[in-house]
Amino acid sequence: MEKQSSLLGMTKALGLVFGDIGTSPIYTLTVVFLILKASPDNIIGVLSLIVWTLVTLVTIQYSWVAMNLSRRGEGGTIVLKEILSSLLKSRRGKAAVAILSFIGISLLMGDGVITPAISILSAVEGAVLIPGLEHLPKGVIVMAAMIIAIVLFAFQSKGTEKVAGAFGPIMALWILSLAGSGLLALMDAPEVLRALSPVEGIRFLLNNGLKGYIALGEVILCATGGEALYADMGHLGSKPIRQAWGLVFIALVINYLGQGAYLLKHAGAKNILFEMIFHHASPLYIPFLILSITATVIASQAMISGMFSIVYQGITTRVMPMFKVDYTSQERRSQIYISSVNWFLLMAVLFIMLEFRESSKLAAAYGLAVTGTMALTGIMMILIFFRRKNYLLTAVAVIVTCIDCMYLGSNLFKIPHGGYWSLIIGAVPLLTIIIYTQGQQKLYRAMDFMPLDDFLLKFNRVYATSERIKGSVLFLIKDVAEIPFYITQTIFYHGILYEDNILLSIVKRDDPYGITGFFKPDLAPGLRVFEIQMGYMEVIDVEEILREGGIEERVVFYGLEDIAATNLFWKSFAVIKRLTPPFIKFYQFPSKKLHGVLTKVTM
Repeated sequence: MEKQSSLLGMTKALGLVFGDIGTSPIYTLTVVFLILKASPDNIIGVLSLIVWTLVTLVTIQYSWVAMNLSRRGEGGTIVLKEILSSLLKSRRGKAAVAILSFIGISLLMGDGVITPAISILSAVEGAVLIPGLEHLPKGVIVMAAMIIAIVLFAFQSKGTEKVAGAFGPIMALWILSLAGSGLLALMDAPEVLRALSPVEGIRFLLNNGLKGYIALGEVILCATGGEALYADMGHLGSKPIRQAWGLVFIALVINYLGQGAYLLKHAGAKNILFEMIFHHASPLYIPFLILSITATVIASQAMISGMFSIVYQGITTRVMPMFKVDYTSQERRSQIYISSVNWFLLMAVLFIMLEFRESSKLAAAYGLAVTGTMALTGIMMILIFFRRKNYLLTAVAVIVTCIDCMYLGSNLFKIPHGGYWSLIIGAVPLLTIIIYTQGQQKLYRAMDFMPLDDFLLKFNRVYATSERIKGSVLFLIKDVAEIPFYITQTIFYHGILYEDNILLSIVKRDDPYGITGFFKPDLAPGLRVFEIQMGYMEVIDVEEILREGGIEERVVFYGLEDIAATNLFWKSFAVIKRLTPPFIKFYQFPSKKLHGVLTKVTM
């Protein structure tokens, strides 16, 4: 039974975690040798760099070091931020960590646009090797890739649960085909096994100088998707991901060595993986092409689902606006769909495909976001291990972060050649986060709050002398210590007073999971406080929690702000607030019971 569950966990990991890194052999070696001459020394040197990049940045940084940092089995940029913030006492330190995590989230979203574009485009380009399709126009290839992307994104609202079960076996077949084809090609030139020595990679860098350093910007493409090992560990646990990575790592290394062996014998090869397959197993070429396109769709699906999770975490940790969230599964509330994020990603993917038109040109923009995310992860790991006085892992984290920074530096050369698009795309969520968080702070300061003691004095007097409506009413509140104007306005100015007035607050906990709902001590006769505490990864059903707490409310009051802004920054915040649903709708309260109270605020 244990072997069966282990095998099932590994198969699931293949479908959920390894789509991106598993499809990188389609384009990595091809784009490297667009800027380098395919000489034996260069081939061996580049292969050595690829092997040791997978060892250092994926195996050591993510599979070993990062996976030691989790909260209840959950990983990712936001988890690192929460762990590091809890170890810091100064406000400045916490603010700096928050900024680092915001940049990391934004770079991941930039990566989320480029991954589907380059993966799908590079797989579709393999069609030109099919006899009769050799002169397929670029426009047709781009159009086919765009249609696949449109279908993929259009399908998101239906939920992926029904087809997700097939992802693992398909990716397992893909990984096996990579290993098998690589092994077959490797037999033609076993001398490429020299690349397993790191000395060959170091020699390549020393012999090629600046050109060799710039080539690192393409070599890093072999490790794109490595961050998913850590980010997705909460879905499956670290053990099946580590076990599956052991097999994926071996398959990738064999395939890259096989591609290198093929290139040694066919120095003029342009689309190395597909030409290698066509050369060694032409009858299987079309099935392999279909499998490769399917694998890139699965890789893209994993990235899209990851984007939804990141944005949801951003909403629950209150760094992102309250985008409308739909739940696509009755059984698993973690299956979510965020339409605004979905369509933004699709528009960006289609634009990127039209802008670059070829996967080789798109590779010029790819890598900047990935290496930026890796470097930020490394910096946060160093600070956490140092604060915890774990000096061995601090030293390891310093080494891998230096390697991350080296790769990041080589990717800076890509900025004039299309890399700026990665930064522009990443700037959209980053600006949204900055405007929203700063706006929320300013809005909070601009609101007219009443101290709790003053409110209780007035409430007790009004409750004792006024007519009361039968039943219970809910008022949404952030902090009981300060009563927002909309509540005082409703009770004292409008005279709406119920027998049972409940202040409801939803509190984010520092740990990722766990939901509790409970009454706190009564504040006054007819005035109670109900608090829901939730982990920042939880997707909650507020109505269900209220029913469990014995609450049957007649109406739910909540505050709405009519913002009058004076400058462009705050006007942008006002637009974001208008376009996104209020807090109450995010938690799916029944619309018939909702009653918004408007407050005018000048910022």
